[in-house]
Amino acid sequence: MVQSEHLSKQYDQDLEALRSRVLQMGGLVEAQILAAIDAFASGNPGLIEQVIAQENKVNDFEVSIDNDSSQIIVRRQPAASDLRLIMAIIKTVTDLERIGDEAEKIARMSKQIHERGRLSMQQFAGIRHAAAIAVSMLRQGLDAFARLDAVEAAKVIREDRAIDSEFRSILRQLITFMMEDPRTISMALEIVWIAKAVERIGDHAKNIAEDVIYIVRGTDVRHTAIEQVEREAIG
Repeated sequence: MVQSEHLSKQYDQDLEALRSRVLQMGGLVEAQILAAIDAFASGNPGLIEQVIAQENKVNDFEVSIDNDSSQIIVRRQPAASDLRLIMAIIKTVTDLERIGDEAEKIARMSKQIHERGRLSMQQFAGIRHAAAIAVSMLRQGLDAFARLDAVEAAKVIREDRAIDSEFRSILRQLITFMMEDPRTISMALEIVWIAKAVERIGDHAKNIAEDVIYIVRGTDVRHTAIEQVEREAIG
């Protein structure tokens, strides 16, 4: 009886350790995004290289968490809610790793832009605003994951509309900019890629929020209207 109880406690500790490392990875990725946007604004070579180098740490987190998740499945053969949690963790770390990829992309494109010429503050303002929404979505998604809060997760999913709208607005501005001065086409296209990277960060944050609802409610809400998602979240 004592042995069984000990094993159960160890299992709980293993799951909690796994969740904690996901949140650590999320914190690292959030810092990477913020640094990438700062690099875009400043063109600081040291900051750009820091963001690029950080990608290796993000990748190490993904591999380690995936391996430990697989080990728990093999050893414990979890069922029901525990299995949902582990499967959602595996999907979440994949999204976090891809967010890291997008941050690295922003840093690399920023390097090219600043090597070519000066960036106007008007162009930077739109990216900065979209990035603020994306970072907020990621932070809220991770908070929902930490507290297993389906209602908070649904709010993140609704926020995806805002970042999509920001991306379309940036795209319209850049098209106008290129039409007015064709010499800026190369730089404008690079900024489009940065804007798209920010928009994809929002998409991955949305995926994380969807995984939280799956953990809590056992419902797959991908490709579901937001109104239905919110009803599922309430339960």
